Amino acid sequence: MTVSKKIIPILLLALVFNKATAQQTPLNPLYYWVFSPYVYNPAMSGYKDFISIDMTSAFRGSSNTELLSGNARISKTESGYFSSPDIMKFRNLGLSGTIFHDVNGLSKNSGASLAGSYQIPIDTRQLTYLSFGASVKGVYNTMNSGTNENGTVYKSTFYPNADVGIYFYGAKFFTGISAVNLFGNPNKPDTLGRYAIPVARQYFFTIGYKIVLSSEYNVVLEPSFLVNSYDSNFKYIVRNIDPIVKLYVDNLCLGTYLFTGGTTAFFAKFKYPRFYLGAFFELPNKTPFYIKNPTVELTLGLNLQSNKSRLSKTSHW
Repeated sequence: MTVSKKIIPILLLALVFNKATAQQTPLNPLYYWVFSPYVYNPAMSGYKDFISIDMTSAFRGSSNTELLSGNARISKTESGYFSSPDIMKFRNLGLSGTIFHDVNGLSKNSGASLAGSYQIPIDTRQLTYLSFGASVKGVYNTMNSGTNENGTVYKSTFYPNADVGIYFYGAKFFTGISAVNLFGNPNKPDTLGRYAIPVARQYFFTIGYKIVLSSEYNVVLEPSFLVNSYDSNFKYIVRNIDPIVKLYVDNLCLGTYLFTGGTTAFFAKFKYPRFYLGAFFELPNKTPFYIKNPTVELTLGLNLQSNKSRLSKTSHW
């Protein structure tokens, strides 16, 4: 089924909303919770019934991030009987991997992570799961520490880190909690309490619900909340609540952040049979671009394995 031509112009009018100042992340300015949510919660690894590879690039002024990630639900072949052919059945195991490169001012990060998850089915149709996940990663940081009589001085640091998470999801409701960069920052802070390497322990909480607006056109509205906090500002966690709205129309997804602040943020994603395209834009409202740079993020995803499970829905975002 293709997207209705009458609905698309109406949806495009809903894209302009306001967002507060962007949150800082170790992979700034990447909004990985939009296109690759398993990066911030390893329990989401393999929670969709297909294998995919995502390539994302984000830019904000002189800062840029490139991310190559893969996500898979482990499957097995189940023998058929009589005239019934063999079918593909998914196990309760998921995997994801990430390779990234990040340039943020004087700091450069390169690294990789590997995550695994275990899903426990809650209902007999196997559409509702409770998932547990963990990941390990290694990061190589290069910091421009200034110049001396011999030229520019670079400081290199390699450090390991880890993430953990829990995720509950069903046909309509989902919620999850995760802790990212459990080992914190490998460096000691300076006299002002600042760290040279831009990495910190983070906590994420998400909750949302899918509302079916039209079964005929596969139109679904998904309001949700994302909370992102650090050790340093955990007591101000109420200020870090991000309301998010996504609208699905068959193979099209449109979304925005509902904030009144200094930027306008929106994103879109279109899914083809074997690949999908996505874009995220965060634009300053009143500040010129040469003073406050916009964020532009583009992603390309490849679907390497179609949904072959008899128990899963045919349309599975």
